[in-house]
Amino acid sequence: MTDVLAELHALRAGDLPTHGGRTLAYVYDSGLSEVDEIGADAHAAAAGTNGLDPTAFPSVARMENDIVATASRLLGGNADTAGSVTSGGTESCLLAVLAARDGRPDPSLVLPSTAHAAFHKAAHLFGLRVIQVPVDPVTFRADPAATAAAIDDSTVLVVASAPSYAHGVIDSIPEIAAAAADRGVRMHVDACIGGWVLPYLRRLGEDVPPFDLSVPGVTSLSVDLHKYAYCPKGTSVLLHADAGLRRGHYFASAAWPGYTMLNSTLQSTRSGGPPAAAWAVLRHLGDDGYLRLAQRVRDAVARIRAGIEGIPGLRVLGDPGSTLLAVASDEVDLFVVADEMTARGWYTQPQFAYQSSPVNLHLTITAANHGSEAAFVADLTAAVAAARALGPTEVAPELAAAIAALDPETLTAEQFAGLLAGAGLGQGGGLPERMAPVNALLAAAPPRLRERLLLEFLGTVYR
Repeated sequence: MTDVLAELHALRAGDLPTHGGRTLAYVYDSGLSEVDEIGADAHAAAAGTNGLDPTAFPSVARMENDIVATASRLLGGNADTAGSVTSGGTESCLLAVLAARDGRPDPSLVLPSTAHAAFHKAAHLFGLRVIQVPVDPVTFRADPAATAAAIDDSTVLVVASAPSYAHGVIDSIPEIAAAAADRGVRMHVDACIGGWVLPYLRRLGEDVPPFDLSVPGVTSLSVDLHKYAYCPKGTSVLLHADAGLRRGHYFASAAWPGYTMLNSTLQSTRSGGPPAAAWAVLRHLGDDGYLRLAQRVRDAVARIRAGIEGIPGLRVLGDPGSTLLAVASDEVDLFVVADEMTARGWYTQPQFAYQSSPVNLHLTITAANHGSEAAFVADLTAAVAAARALGPTEVAPELAAAIAALDPETLTAEQFAGLLAGAGLGQGGGLPERMAPVNALLAAAPPRLRERLLLEFLGTVYR
């Protein structure tokens, strides 16, 4: 056993760090070691249970009911509110769409262009059309009037974010919910990231606009516990205003000779480990613990944002109202800046240009960043200076023109392999030491081609 664990730790040595606030995407770190220990112990204690049958494992049902009740109290629910515990934000969003899908023939979703890609995945899987509404080009906030105009007789669900992932902006939830209610359409708030921190930021005096189930017209809301509830991955909650709205994502089948399959989520067998870990962490931290963590992350965001705004050539996009920042520049190559930050031990996530949103670096700031803000800003300042000295990464004009002319639907596997090799994305998922040339090439590709290239690359990782 010791040898196996040693091998596991050796494999993990090549991963991004999950603690210490050095990875500003993908991970959410409270900075409290005992929280990790409690979550791990609770997960181990319930890992062998199966949420498929709550009569066989009533402990899982009890813990999930407790989790939903806690989320409901925090997020404007009432006695009618019903919920489900899922594996993550994408599953919660998928289920919100699935529950609404059968409301009208040829169903469609109305989404701001900043809505999470999970809703496009839901449309792809469940056969809905996406009606995408451009957002304000400066604030990146969803436009209530344009959203209202996009609702038609096929609309089954309207979506808004609290906040959006790309820019950390909270949409105008009351106005959008009212527009949906006027047309008799469901309205979902994607609060996967903000749901567990925004209520506490409001209690700390921040100007947090209404966004939860207390807003008239909001019929469902998703919130991830493995984000700012600082629980182990992966646990999320989908809340519905009442059980009738939830019923559409339940599934039952007696059309075979085995047990009658009953599913409350997309999964059948579900380990009790993740909900047990979340249940334990929620109870350990409690309301006061989350308020303290919210204060730490609020202070970290303010200091890092002020530091960024003091670096010549950088700017924060929009007016983020939560814990996420998007950093843009008209003066330096941000793909190079990201590489320079990696060399200094920080992971910042490049985001490609889309509509009015330019290339930017995404920062997810957590409580673990409290205390290291000055070090981050100092390294970012040095990274920007280094990027200025190096200059931008160039894609040869003839290569950019050739890429733009490619049709991803007609390219062969061999052609894709050649493009991947040209981009530096080799067999086995290997990556070059510096990603700026890869990102520059991907940025030159139209979105559909970029999708296909990265899917082909994913196929080389999982062989």
